[in-house]
Order: sequence, then structure tokens, then C-alpha cells
Amino acid sequence: MKDKTSYKDKKVISIGVISELTGLSERQIRYYEERKLIFPERTNGGTRKYSFSDVEALVDIANKMEDGVQTYEIRQEKIREKKKIDKEKIRKQMLKGQINAQFGVQK
Repeated sequence: MKDKTSYKDKKVISIGVISELTGLSERQIRYYEERKLIFPERTNGGTRKYSFSDVEALVDIANKMEDGVQTYEIRQEKIREKKKIDKEKIRKQMLKGQINAQFGVQK
């Protein structure tokens, strides 16, 4: 079975490459992980693996930090965004259910 994960979300990039791509030091990247702003996967050996989505998030985080935004504020913003996305998914599921019920569609 093929993995349906988008290439942007596959965790395949090492911290060294991430550092080169973003211009951040490995220590900065680990710090953002400690502050729960990014969530790399770990191999069995403990090596961090990142995705292209993580690269985008790290650049965004670094830009906000340069503008004086604190890590706590960035984390709170990410939480608000996730809640908004989750609410939108629920709303779409409810609408789909209502439409299916209206037209007698059964699964």
C-alpha cells in the first residue's frame, strides 16, 4: 500500500540539511522543538527527521522571533490555528451529513 502522505509532510530531512535550508543553527532548531513549536519524528536511533512543512514553519518562526514575538505567543497562535482548522473540518463533516440525509444518501 502506498503512503498517501504529501511529499511536503514526509519526515525525511536531517537536522543538518534543515539548518542549511533555513540558515538556523542546529541549536536553534532544537530549541524550537523544546518550546513545542515543531515536532520532528525520531528514527529508532534517535535521529530527528523533518519535512518541507517543517522548513516552512521554522522560517516563519525565525521571522517572528526576529520581529520580537516570543515563543509562547507563537505557540498560542499555532494552537488557535489548529482549533480553527479542527472546527472547519467538523463543520464540513456536519454539512456533508446534512446533505446526505436530505438526499437520502447512505454509506
